[in-house]
Amino acid sequence: MSAATPSASVVLAATLTVQSLVAMCLITLPVVAPTVAATLGISTAYVGLYVAIAYAGAMTASLLAGGAVRRFGAIRASQAGLALCAAGVAACAIASPIASAIGALLIGMGYGPITPASSHLLARSTPAHRMSFVFSIKQTGVPLGGVLAGVIVPGLSDIVGWQWAFLLVAAASLLCAIAIQPLCAALDSDRNPAQRLSFGNGLMGPLRLVFSQRSLAVLAGVSFLFSMTQVSLTTYMVTFLHEDLSLGLIAAGFILAVSQAAGVAGRLLWGYVSDRLLGPVRMLAVLALLIVVCALATPLLKYTDAQWVVLIVLSIFGSCAIGWNGVYLAEVARQAPAGQASVATGGTLAMTFLGVVVGPPLFGMIASAAGSYGAAYAALILPTGLCLWLLWRYRAAFVA
Repeated sequence: MSAATPSASVVLAATLTVQSLVAMCLITLPVVAPTVAATLGISTAYVGLYVAIAYAGAMTASLLAGGAVRRFGAIRASQAGLALCAAGVAACAIASPIASAIGALLIGMGYGPITPASSHLLARSTPAHRMSFVFSIKQTGVPLGGVLAGVIVPGLSDIVGWQWAFLLVAAASLLCAIAIQPLCAALDSDRNPAQRLSFGNGLMGPLRLVFSQRSLAVLAGVSFLFSMTQVSLTTYMVTFLHEDLSLGLIAAGFILAVSQAAGVAGRLLWGYVSDRLLGPVRMLAVLALLIVVCALATPLLKYTDAQWVVLIVLSIFGSCAIGWNGVYLAEVARQAPAGQASVATGGTLAMTFLGVVVGPPLFGMIASAAGSYGAAYAALILPTGLCLWLLWRYRAAFVA
């Protein structure tokens, strides 16, 4: 990083803000899913299809992001992502299932490049011994976006209607894209206009890199399983609280916001513990074990009238199911070959997003078949248990 480059703190603040806005765009529809579903005349279980479409777009965009970051620069790629997210949320404001599907795809295509772009910037500016913590700070943008959506969108929907609330979120995303423009010249100074963009190689190149190295392949597999749990928790929490526990939408949105805030705290805590005490592999294993406990406890919440118990269980669940991401991304950047952080991140994120594509629809199917969203949460012990096995079985791949 040259002397003219903005400080590491500025880079972190910019990437955190961008991450928060795109995460808010992604979760805007799920936090008012019952209201939107009633308007469209469809089941709330279809929110899983919305998430699947969004992350299918994100998976494709993340694979192409490495080449785009190299050619156009990380800030420019982030601006494009914010603009696509804004267009997607605006499309979802149209009261049509088809428009919602198109909007979901656009949001996913905007969401996908953001993490590879920020990893590219942070890998250049962060000392190796602080990477888990710094990456965890940046990744708090995901639950922070959930907090913003959970607190703001339901209330705005009550005041101006859900469609106008969606348009206001889209406007905030565009304002963020404009706000980071002054950083473009300095932070995109390493772009290479001669970098070729090939759709086929852009899709397969990052995957070839990831699966040619055992440690990256294990991280990709673990992220696939963890993401099934994370997004199922976030996507269906309001619906679970509303339908299984009979809470109002504003109360359910508040509890979602608390769990997302716990995810913010968790990402910081787990990143610190990973750097200082356990190391990334042990930290991820501990989080998987805690998720198993929370998944078993969640369906039992319908037997209590104490909302503080609900808050505690779902806060712990959120801190773990959301908190793993920074530790994982920092380890991907550490394990990636020199100068390949954005490409390796894009490749592993493709598997992360694949887990999101597969997870919520399966979760919705289990909930529909069992007649209970709590039962679907209990089923999350299967992917997290497999995470534990992978981390134990291939722990030697990370010793170097």
